[in-house]
Amino acid sequence: MRFSAIILIIIGLCFIGYSGFHIWNSNQMQNDSLQRAKEIISNDAGPKSYSFDPKVGEEIGILELPTLDESLPIIEGVDEDELAQGVGHYNGTSLPTEQGQIVLSGHRDTVFRRLGELNIGDLLVVKMPYGQFQYIIEKTEIVRADDLTVIRPEIDEELLTVTTCYPFRYVGNAPDRYIIYAKRKS
Repeated sequence: MRFSAIILIIIGLCFIGYSGFHIWNSNQMQNDSLQRAKEIISNDAGPKSYSFDPKVGEEIGILELPTLDESLPIIEGVDEDELAQGVGHYNGTSLPTEQGQIVLSGHRDTVFRRLGELNIGDLLVVKMPYGQFQYIIEKTEIVRADDLTVIRPEIDEELLTVTTCYPFRYVGNAPDRYIIYAKRKS
């Protein structure tokens, strides 16, 4: 009986150690990506002279959430490798200044831990190498995880859509997605 208890304690400590390392590693990757994104942003060449053709896995900008006092790196792509580094830009959707939907996604337990604290009317700021763009949150919704109708790259207005898994405190693969829709501030 005593041997079983010791084994269970050791297994528990291993899980805690693994989780702690995962959180630390994720924070390190995001901080590194944020530093590289800041360098890209500081090399502003202006909107007319800047050729912008991001490759999957590259830092392309910064998403600022002023209400939460957070700055998050934006990475081109939404696969696991990109989302481990920060907020992913859904390849094939628009970028700021382009007509259409801009889709940004992130993990609820890393970059978007506090996303549920945002409210209608709050500001989102997207900083790109060619400019800074402000968006006002107009609507939020919760949809099923397999509902891809929230991605509409064919819309004819500039719309920022931010997505993450929901519920925020769910353990395992969350069944839903939390969606924020924001329109560009004029």
